Amino acid sequence: MKEISQLIREIVPVIIGVLIALLINNWNEDRKDKKYLSQIFSSIEKELEESNTDLKRVIPKQLASIDSIEVYLNDEELSLFDLMMKIDGIQAPTIKTNSWNAIANSKIELIEYEKLSALAGIEERKEGLMKRIDKQIDFIFQNFENTDKAKKKIYRMMIGDVVGAEKRLQSRIEEILKNGIARNND
Repeated sequence: MKEISQLIREIVPVIIGVLIALLINNWNEDRKDKKYLSQIFSSIEKELEESNTDLKRVIPKQLASIDSIEVYLNDEELSLFDLMMKIDGIQAPTIKTNSWNAIANSKIELIEYEKLSALAGIEERKEGLMKRIDKQIDFIFQNFENTDKAKKKIYRMMIGDVVGAEKRLQSRIEEILKNGIARNND
C-alpha cells in the first residue's frame, strides 16, 4: 500500500505537468492560427480591393469596345482582327485570389462557413469569367480574317457577356468588402 501511495505521488505531478504542457501548446497554436488568419484576411482584403479597382478600369473600356464595334459593324473591309486592334485588343481584369488559394490549400478548417462560402464564390466567378474570356480569344483566332457582320455581332455579344460576368463579380467583391467578410473578426 505504501508503494502505491508513493507511485501516485510521483505520477500525479508528471500528469499535471503533461496537462499544463498540453494547455500551453494549445494556447500557443491558437495564438499562431489567429495571427495567421489575421495576415491572410488582410491580404485577401487587399487583393479584393485591387481586383475591384482593376474591374473599374476594364469595364468602361469594354463598354467603349462594344460601342466601337457598333460603329464598324457594316464595314465589310474591316476584319475581326482589324476591329480588335481598333478597340485596343481584348481587355481582361486581373482578379487576385492568391491569399484565398493559400488558405484554401492549407488551413481552410479555420475559416467560418460564411466567409468560406463568400470567398469560394469569388473564385468560382473568377473561373467563369476566365472561361468567357478564353472563348472570346478562341473566337477571335478562329475568325481572324473574317469581315462578316454576323461575326462582329457575335464578338460584340461575347464582350457584353464578359462585361456582365465582370459586373456580377465586381458586385460580389464590393459586397464582401462592405460587409467585412474578408476581415478576420475573431
